[in-house]
Amino acid sequence: MTAVTAPRAVGGRWASQVLGEAGIGVALVALVAFFLAFAPYFGTSQNVRDIMTQITINTILAVGMTFVILVGGIDLSVGSVIALCAVVAGTAMTDSGLPTALAVPFAILVSVVIGAVTGFVNGFVTERWVVPSFIVTLGMLYVARGAAQQYTGAATIYDLPPGLTRFGTATFAGLPAVFVVAMLLVAVAWFVLSRTVFGRLIYATGNNEEAVRLSGHRTSLIKVACFVIGGACVGVAAIIYMARLGVASPILGQGYELNAIAAVVIGGASLAGGRGSVVGTLLGACLLGVLSNGLNLMGVSDFQRTMVTGAVIIVAVVLDAYRRRLSVRLS
Repeated sequence: MTAVTAPRAVGGRWASQVLGEAGIGVALVALVAFFLAFAPYFGTSQNVRDIMTQITINTILAVGMTFVILVGGIDLSVGSVIALCAVVAGTAMTDSGLPTALAVPFAILVSVVIGAVTGFVNGFVTERWVVPSFIVTLGMLYVARGAAQQYTGAATIYDLPPGLTRFGTATFAGLPAVFVVAMLLVAVAWFVLSRTVFGRLIYATGNNEEAVRLSGHRTSLIKVACFVIGGACVGVAAIIYMARLGVASPILGQGYELNAIAAVVIGGASLAGGRGSVVGTLLGACLLGVLSNGLNLMGVSDFQRTMVTGAVIIVAVVLDAYRRRLSVRLS
């Protein structure tokens, strides 16, 4: 009985994931077709590049958030951690005394390490004291934002190296360079989640943590590792943010945690863990970016765009509920 049931269950989860990604893909294509018909200049090559650039940061954050959500966690601190990573990395670029050729790589390393350390703290506290990650990361949200403001005296850091800001506007094979970085990160995350033992353990932990523990694996280490990966992605996003804006400010990233979570949820991930994919997350980030850009070109106000985005998230959750029922029938 067990030998038969297990494959069927796996097949049901696989079918649910494929259906979810296909559904998001169809919705994205329909949205693009709508804006091509009704939004001025939406289909121009410049606007397409603008959309790619605009979704870059949210895509990077959402990739990291995917790892966290797959093990049943949540990270509300990513927006504030962006600010902390940015101001420390910005100082490393401008005040370290290193030549530019060394200052920028050093600052990138600093940003990624700070993000990874905050992720480790979030994961460690969550697992060590069995505290909901929602509460722990909410606390880190305030800690990181306050630390960023304290570090700079609430001042913005200017005069970043020209090479960094040039990268923020550069293109590679006709695509924005920052977007290429995001796609490389998506590819690495896809490989880890779908082609490695660690990736399978992530899904297994989200689906049935007790079974993974009984099989001899330390699920707490798996969860903490996912938080560290999420934090490292925040560090990368902070560098991209500085490259695009040309400044490092302690107020960067406000509200970005909600955008990242929205992209993952719209992409078909379950907040309970164990289900989701980085491909779905990418499609979710694209859908949000296309929606915001198209509505802006149609003259829709910021307030109305926010309302529409919220409605899309609610619809995605409802559709996900139906998809779960279908996967249960298939299993």
